[in-house]
Amino acid sequence: MSLLLIVALPFLGALLPGILNSAGRQACAGGTLAVTLTALIGLISNIPDLMAGEVITQRFEWLPALGLNVTLMLDPLGAFFAALILGIGTLIIIYGRYYLSRNDNMGEFFTYLLLFQGAMVGIVLSDNILLLLVFWELTSLSSFLLIGYWKHLPEGRQGARMALTVTGMGGLAMIGGMMILGQIAGSYDLSVILQNREAIQSSDLYVPALILILLGCFTKSAQFPFHFWLPHAMAAPTPVSAYLHSATMVKAGIFLMARMWPVLSGTPEWFYIVTTAGLITMVLGAVIALFKHDLKALLAFSTVSHLGLITMLLGTGTAFGVLTAVFHILNHATFKAALFMSAGIVDHEAHTRDIRRLGGLRHLMPITAAIATVAALSMAGIPLFNGFISKEMMLEETLETQLFGPHWLVPAIATFGALFSAAYSFRFIVHTFFGPKRDDYPGHPHDPNKGMWFSPALLVTLVVIIGVAPFLVEPLVKTVAGAVLGGVYAVPDYHLAIWHGFKPPLYMSMIAVAGGLILLAMHKGAQAAWDATPRPEAKTIFEGIIAFFAGLAEKITATLHDGAFTRYAAILSLTITALAGHAWMTGNSGGRVFEPQPMTEVALLGWVALVAATLFLVFKHRDRLVALILMGIIGTVVSVGFAYFSAPDLAMTQISVEVVTIILMLLALNFLPDVTPAESSAGHKLGNAVVAVLGGLGAAALTYHLLLGDFVQNSISEYHLANSYKGGGGTNVVNVILVDFRGFDTFGEIIVLGIAALVIYALTETLLNGPVRARLLNRVPDKPLAGDRHPTMMVVLTRIMMPVVLLVGVYIFLRGHNEPGGGFIAGLVVAIAVVMQYMASGFAWASDRQRYPYHGIIGAGVLAAGLTGIGAWFTGHEFLTSSFGYFRIPPMEKFELASAMGFDLGVFLAVVGAVMLSLESFSRLARRAHVPDSDYPMDIDPSREEETPNQEGAA
Repeated sequence: MSLLLIVALPFLGALLPGILNSAGRQACAGGTLAVTLTALIGLISNIPDLMAGEVITQRFEWLPALGLNVTLMLDPLGAFFAALILGIGTLIIIYGRYYLSRNDNMGEFFTYLLLFQGAMVGIVLSDNILLLLVFWELTSLSSFLLIGYWKHLPEGRQGARMALTVTGMGGLAMIGGMMILGQIAGSYDLSVILQNREAIQSSDLYVPALILILLGCFTKSAQFPFHFWLPHAMAAPTPVSAYLHSATMVKAGIFLMARMWPVLSGTPEWFYIVTTAGLITMVLGAVIALFKHDLKALLAFSTVSHLGLITMLLGTGTAFGVLTAVFHILNHATFKAALFMSAGIVDHEAHTRDIRRLGGLRHLMPITAAIATVAALSMAGIPLFNGFISKEMMLEETLETQLFGPHWLVPAIATFGALFSAAYSFRFIVHTFFGPKRDDYPGHPHDPNKGMWFSPALLVTLVVIIGVAPFLVEPLVKTVAGAVLGGVYAVPDYHLAIWHGFKPPLYMSMIAVAGGLILLAMHKGAQAAWDATPRPEAKTIFEGIIAFFAGLAEKITATLHDGAFTRYAAILSLTITALAGHAWMTGNSGGRVFEPQPMTEVALLGWVALVAATLFLVFKHRDRLVALILMGIIGTVVSVGFAYFSAPDLAMTQISVEVVTIILMLLALNFLPDVTPAESSAGHKLGNAVVAVLGGLGAAALTYHLLLGDFVQNSISEYHLANSYKGGGGTNVVNVILVDFRGFDTFGEIIVLGIAALVIYALTETLLNGPVRARLLNRVPDKPLAGDRHPTMMVVLTRIMMPVVLLVGVYIFLRGHNEPGGGFIAGLVVAIAVVMQYMASGFAWASDRQRYPYHGIIGAGVLAAGLTGIGAWFTGHEFLTSSFGYFRIPPMEKFELASAMGFDLGVFLAVVGAVMLSLESFSRLARRAHVPDSDYPMDIDPSREEETPNQEGAA
């Protein structure tokens, strides 16, 4: 099976649970299980090639200019983690089917689970670091949904937010580090980066990249000081906890450290940072775990401890440390998943996870007790179980590790951590399953059906098999370790075995087990001392930090964003002016290439009118009618200027926009007082004037330089002029740019335009149906209303003009590809024609004759533009690449047809719909604020007849 399909299957399969949910729980779980099993079988089908020494790759170009490609790689390391993800995922699905209650939405749960599973598989199979980062962030988002699945629990929502915040911040840091690595190696492909060990480690950017990447790894794998989020994720359902802690979420950081080990390890920085963080996390997690009363909390901190153990092993930078780390990843996945599922069974049947309310369950739940005991003994490092072998190998590695002190320091700390690990494992067994039966259990404990205990039973079977016959997995462990080492070191000639003789690691292990038993016996007193000891709480510190920065951000926001637009504009203008001034003073602006054109009387007159209207608007902006007239003058002069400088498309667009804008503002300004009060003091006005003058002078200087310098010669306009007809089939360069060369921009713009119109509509609906409604109904106009609201001449004139304007709009639309015009201008022209009907005959009359909703017109426009762009794919071209050809249909002359017409039609429809929806929304506000509109033009009801006496009746 192709790697792309293996990665895509969980994402595609995430559609199934929601569909199958209505068919029953069995169908929903079965569909989910089939997806994961198919992906697992597809992965296994590639194992023979891997065993032959081949590294399987698959590559698809996505955004090659940015170095972002779908590049997948399957090597022993990736296959190992993918097998854990999909294999344990299969068991979790079986377990979850019976764990979730009938009140839980199983379709939603399995949808989230498959999305998370796909993101994890994507991480371990990515060969492009940018693609890996995409999947990395997807794991944070999907785990947020899983952890917060029980939305009714406040602790679930809090745990989900905390996990997303911590891992999200680490992910942002890691993005920076990965980008640095890509720049150093000259490629974003991992297979290339992993071959550049010397270049990366000799670079001045090695340390910043290392720290940023480790921040991402440490936050994801809950290493100190980011360990606190993981236990709070225990508010999730137990299948989520088992999956996150054994094979997925927290192992993502471990995987990345292992993947980057060949290029990042072997330096003092790596050794001290990674080994120290791992050692602290190992001990701290183990100590805290012993004093937790919640079974899942105890197991969560034990996960933190074991993740620290693996991190420490990777940090030592030795081949034996890597071999041990790989072996313990396998062992930890088996016994930890079994333990979490066992804890879930206890909670499911006894209705509590509080150890203080448990005990004696071996009499009532013998199968669960046996499974949990075997798994916990492995976690404690007891012989004949797999955890014992990797624990002894870890202790052996510490004997060769010297960190910040004498040689005995690291072995002593590791033994101390192993002692507490044994203690909390024994406590898990004894305080939960041993002792006398109780009569105050919240529920009625009993072993569940085999659907719940099958998955943990299978896992503990592997625990025992690996523990007594480790040689069975030795080839696998060594092959994966070789992939981690990446040729930097050879795989150690070490054989996994139950017995390695009487050596220091065995004595250290015996001390840890004996100390754990003693500590268990002293637990009551130790618990009291622990509870009485003041200590910093990581969660409290985290919440305090978040509250501090949130308060700081609120103060900054309240200062800068106080609702005064003049402040925003002043800050922005001054910043831009200052930066531009600095660039102007320190840069090289070049010499003048062109000479200014001579000033003509027409140009001078237009400039004077523009400046005069602008200045007058500054002083008269408080008068709404005068301001509107002046804005119309400014827009008209700008339109004339475009025409004067031979830009008819821009002139037509500008004048059309002006008409629509004036009408829109007439409706909007209708709700403002005739004259608004003065809002600024003289000092503020003077400051605003200074900012405006500086900004204006800067813009004028930049424009002057661009027009007279070599910018025009080096611009892209020559390319557009040369390729407009050849590439786009049109001689109107402006239109070809809009519908072809920059069609993607235009597509985005019409979507934004439609969204803006929908927002206006939504706000209008809120106003009309909210508390403002009464104010609108009771509003008294500040001017007397005209007696003739629908003048006869205007009604007749607009009726006559309507078909003419529509014909003009069609003409402008059809000619737009080769002559001034196009869909945007045609849309504005048609919108103006329709608006005139509203103005002349009234809102009610016009809306009654509206056949198609403006929402639908916007949607049809976006759909037409999108389908036109997609059509290019069927001809082997990129999205929105236009095609054209010439046709002759007798008796017509030969004419051109271009696919861009479909895109332009979408622009036309989107513009008409957006403009009309906006104007209609304001019109409804205006109508509600005044006397209800007449349903008839000219206020004449054609159905009314004069009452005349009935002559026959009178007779």
